[in-house]
Amino acid sequence: MAELKAKDYATDQEVRWCPGCGDYSILKAVHRALADSGADPAQTVFVSGIGCSSRLPYYVDTYGFHTIHGRAPAIATGVKLANPDLDVWVITGDGDGLSIGGNHLLHALRRNVNLNILLFNNEIYGLTKGQYSPTSRIGTPSPTSPNGSLDHPIEPAQFALGAGATFIARCVDIDQKALPGILNAGQAHEGAAFVELLQNCIVYNKDVWEDVANKKTAADTQVVCEHGQPLLYGKDRNKGLRLNTTTLTLESVTLGEDGITLADILVHDETNAVMAQMLVNMADPLPTAMGVIHRRSAPAYDSTYRAHKTLERKARVRDLLRHGNLLDRR
Repeated sequence: MAELKAKDYATDQEVRWCPGCGDYSILKAVHRALADSGADPAQTVFVSGIGCSSRLPYYVDTYGFHTIHGRAPAIATGVKLANPDLDVWVITGDGDGLSIGGNHLLHALRRNVNLNILLFNNEIYGLTKGQYSPTSRIGTPSPTSPNGSLDHPIEPAQFALGAGATFIARCVDIDQKALPGILNAGQAHEGAAFVELLQNCIVYNKDVWEDVANKKTAADTQVVCEHGQPLLYGKDRNKGLRLNTTTLTLESVTLGEDGITLADILVHDETNAVMAQMLVNMADPLPTAMGVIHRRSAPAYDSTYRAHKTLERKARVRDLLRHGNLLDRR
């Protein structure tokens, strides 16, 4: 197959999202990631549920299924088990994936099915006109919460970690420098890869991630997690995260103040689930953890399933050869 460029993965369909929607940036990153990995369109499948994000399969020149509300992980699991050679992506949103689809998403993660799951998190229901979602912050005004949401929100990465996900990453929709690489890392992971995309809904929840995404402030509001590297951030890279051994929580410190040196800064270990738990639980004034937060090796469900099916088929063949047709024996 000839080498394909990012534009070769785009379809001839008119892209229909609101002008300024963060989904455009994510789509661009997906096209780039597919080109960078040399993905074969004939061996690639995008499965989505319902919501603005779930239109994405129409715009990627591969196989695709636009399925029903919340069921994309279940259908994608079936696709992967039926044809294990396919590279299967799941496209979902915070409402689709964590409300009606929460049960399906949980089991796809705990089973460690070899899927690349992209969850677009704009903290609102965009397609159905702005109702508050499972990730909406307390106080969010919406048609279903005119006086502000009272619900305690779900933290998607914390949900994935609790479900036993073996790969958890996070990125901002407009970060075209980092996002394609994160998508490729998830694609290459053996097992369920969960990528939370902080996405801007220009109409119903505009600039909800402004403090994190704004290029002028991002250096001070994001800490990029790199395995084996100190958790430093800030415009001058002079801030860092330190473990408070009294409270067993992370705290922000500044190099050079109160005798703080680089040796005091926590070094990121993506295989450490406890560290990942602390990173995904950080809240203002601490920075938001970005990049690959957690990654560990574990058997993928589809590989284990195939191995068992092969043994089962061999056992049935042996039984048939020894005893004749099983139906005749009933």
